[in-house]
Amino acid sequence: MIQKILIANRGEIACRVIKTAKKLGIKTVAVYSDADRNALHVEMADEAVHIGPAPSNQSYIVIDKILDAIRQTGADAVHPGYGFLSENAGFAEALEKAGVTFIGPPVNAIQAMGDKITSKKLAAEAGVSTVPGHMGLIADADEAVKISDQIGYPVMIKASAGGGGKGMRIAWNAEEAREGFQSSKNEAKNSFGDDRIFIEKFVTEPRHIEIQVLGDKHGTVLYLGERECSIQRRNQKVIEEAPSPFLDAATRKAMGEQAVALAKAVGYHSAGTVEFIVDGKQNKFYFLEMNTRLQVEHPVTELVTGLDLVEQMIRVASGEKLSLAQDDVKLNGWAIESRLYAEDPYRNFLPSIGRLTRYRPPAEGTTAEGTVVRNDTGVFEGGEISMYYDPMIAKLCTWAPDRLTAIDAMSEALDSFEVEGIGHNLPFLSAVMNQDRFRSGKITTAYIAEEFRDGFTGVTPDAASAEKLAAIAAVINHRLQARATQISGTIGNHTRKLGKDWVVNLAGSDHALAVTEGTGNTRVAFEAGNELVIATEWQPGQTLAHVDIGGDTLAVKVDLKGPAIRLRWRGMDVTARVRSPRVAALAKLMPEKLPPDTSKMLLCPMPGVITGVAVKEGETVEAGQALATVEAMKMENILKAERRGTVKKIVVKPGQSLAVDELIMEFEG
Repeated sequence: MIQKILIANRGEIACRVIKTAKKLGIKTVAVYSDADRNALHVEMADEAVHIGPAPSNQSYIVIDKILDAIRQTGADAVHPGYGFLSENAGFAEALEKAGVTFIGPPVNAIQAMGDKITSKKLAAEAGVSTVPGHMGLIADADEAVKISDQIGYPVMIKASAGGGGKGMRIAWNAEEAREGFQSSKNEAKNSFGDDRIFIEKFVTEPRHIEIQVLGDKHGTVLYLGERECSIQRRNQKVIEEAPSPFLDAATRKAMGEQAVALAKAVGYHSAGTVEFIVDGKQNKFYFLEMNTRLQVEHPVTELVTGLDLVEQMIRVASGEKLSLAQDDVKLNGWAIESRLYAEDPYRNFLPSIGRLTRYRPPAEGTTAEGTVVRNDTGVFEGGEISMYYDPMIAKLCTWAPDRLTAIDAMSEALDSFEVEGIGHNLPFLSAVMNQDRFRSGKITTAYIAEEFRDGFTGVTPDAASAEKLAAIAAVINHRLQARATQISGTIGNHTRKLGKDWVVNLAGSDHALAVTEGTGNTRVAFEAGNELVIATEWQPGQTLAHVDIGGDTLAVKVDLKGPAIRLRWRGMDVTARVRSPRVAALAKLMPEKLPPDTSKMLLCPMPGVITGVAVKEGETVEAGQALATVEAMKMENILKAERRGTVKKIVVKPGQSLAVDELIMEFEG
């Protein structure tokens, strides 16, 4: 068995590998950049080696620095995680020459499958269905447009060495093909050190379903069922599940057998994933690519198969035979994974950086109802979210005997997850879990674009939900006011009285009500006639309120902002203002404060680096024209003009780092 593993990665996947290594009694080595000096994976490992500055192209993807860390620590094996050097054949080859075990597939398999162009040719030769497209490399943007015209729009422009949504663009016309080619090329070079690009037909109404394969060095290759990964944004997966609600047993078997045939064709061993695009209308599937590494979403496969894939990878790398056959693989129950990202859904999912002032995941393990909660993470409360790496904070997973119960368990776990200090997508994830379309399983890769056409603005509470939230806000306010009456230093001979009548303004409506605290519960009587009984132990200072109301158990996040109370539950994000009836009447007479006019400014929508300015001062621009490019968290974002105008002043230069809402350029009035 391997004695010491160096994890050539960071964040949650490094922590994930360390956990299994410790279970097996294997020592671990972490590597870290300047930005990760105090990271969780560094603390968890037995040893840690500094490998350079924060940018990954100066640290995590520099092969010589990883090899030097191996020499310093005497590690006899390397687990690459995913991303970075995980699918770099040159890295695997360098380890082989150094006599270090690579916990992954053989070099020739990485070369064949890691290159999407070569892999498609090999897949076709192995009898695997493939998507129509141009399999040769593309020299420049002009050739990209020409090829796209020939294939027919829409097309998918992809980095040959890409993954994780990096270096991928959908183009619906020639202009988008030209822009997408350059952006994909830039992202691919920065993320993978390989800027080769190819183009294929984009299948409309597709489902993204992948097959997990596992092979040993003795010729055995198995498929471990499928994962549905159709809920995506910018070609990056957001929610995954196993099994798929779409596949029947016959299609699952056919896809699995094709995946195994492809893996055997390249002598594959270790864990890997064969990704397919499935035409939801015709029930046809097409080979997309093979990832010669562990996938981000591997936990859902582990939850339904009972296998530890990292352990299997280590045992295979040590030369052991697989201890199971294909008939031994059983899919038990249903698992859901939600990726928690440092992205603000209310700002078009733009990256958010900063300190995690509060980070409290739900409790892991088996619940009283028999469901399972698992949270794979690489961060901690008080830690920093950096602009240099992928924005994923954690992977929250739930398991249950059936799909709807797993979804309900996920909804409850998301409501119990506390994150403060940065923008994050918890409200969005929670909203999806409670949508009828998602719960029915009728999903495609266009789900987010179709369901949130105008972006995510939160979930508008219905009448029943608004009443519950208003009642909770009233109880919270009542307890805050009760505490205020107990504060010392009051005027002599004066006793502050606590009223029971309040007006709660929530979601644009006023709710007049009365609060009566009792023993064990609180009664909220609405002026309209309805009454709710609330049981909660919430006290001032708590940021999560567990509430029993009307027979429902709720986990409501509480954020006190001055006189306002912000409540978040099941994707709803509302601000409640609780006032006495007299103050509420006066508030209606106060003028509304309007935000400043920024319509003549281009502001940086995210923290990032300006990589290009496409216009000049005095230039007239048209709606949709590219103005500047901002790179953040390994993604390139093109900022475009919303309408026709003339550039008055440009205040930034390429290479300059900007904060959120910092000025980029101004336009004429």
